[in-house]
Amino acid sequence: MLKKLIVTHHAPDIDAIGAVWILKRFDNQHYATAQVAFVDPGSQIDPSEAERIGFQMHDVVHVDTGLGEFDHHQPARGHERTCASALVYDHVCAIHPELVQDEALEAMVEFITEDDHFESIYWPEPASLRYCMIIPELLHGFESVDPHNDDSQMSFGITCLDSAYASLKETIQAQEVIKSGEEFELNIGKCLGIVTRNDSVIKQAQKAGYMLVIRKDPQSGEIRIKARPDAEIDLKALADAIAKKDSIGTWYYHPGGRMLLNGSRKQRHQRPSPLMLPEVITMVKELYD
Repeated sequence: MLKKLIVTHHAPDIDAIGAVWILKRFDNQHYATAQVAFVDPGSQIDPSEAERIGFQMHDVVHVDTGLGEFDHHQPARGHERTCASALVYDHVCAIHPELVQDEALEAMVEFITEDDHFESIYWPEPASLRYCMIIPELLHGFESVDPHNDDSQMSFGITCLDSAYASLKETIQAQEVIKSGEEFELNIGKCLGIVTRNDSVIKQAQKAGYMLVIRKDPQSGEIRIKARPDAEIDLKALADAIAKKDSIGTWYYHPGGRMLLNGSRKQRHQRPSPLMLPEVITMVKELYD
């Protein structure tokens, strides 16, 4: 594989980082090992500088700068709703048409486009401080934490995007997996029992209106039981009942009353429960119906 150089602007924002990330992750036959260099906004890398670091100009691609294929700052594009990441996304979809079906990638590009066009002013409660904890604002904060270090900011941003992509994939899968669960009713409302490895199912099911969710991991055997914060239920009675029936599994009852967990990434020394999902659902119905 010929080595490539991706050039973007100093203090890279989420659009610049997103464009680099998409090339590296989804046009990886060309850019997986590409080096990244930085220039002033709007500029291209000088051929002598490219040669100094080992590249000829035919090995160089500019993103979010340079007024080329993957830049959107030309006068003709000034009123288009696009960005560097969207332009690179169109490029990789043309090479790999199957990526058009990747909902997580599409959602990430749409988010970056919204941010790049300052459309966050239209989000619910746009002045809320919660938005200080999303990736674009973290990148802005990183400029104060590690100023003038383009490489570390790019690395941090790519790690954020890798993590966001993984989370989106799991969330989208969870929304589909919910349909395969067993729905049942308690006096607090509709509840769900499900066998799946996808732990995001619990949160997504709660967002969908399920008051209590029981998830059994088919591989590890662990069970996680969570109620919505607004559910009028205390799982202490269930914890006591399970303790009498299950002498093997390691269980944790949260004092808030709405979490009963057999399995957590925070707990390294635990034993899965031998109880099966139908048994737990039966116990829940007997105690709370």
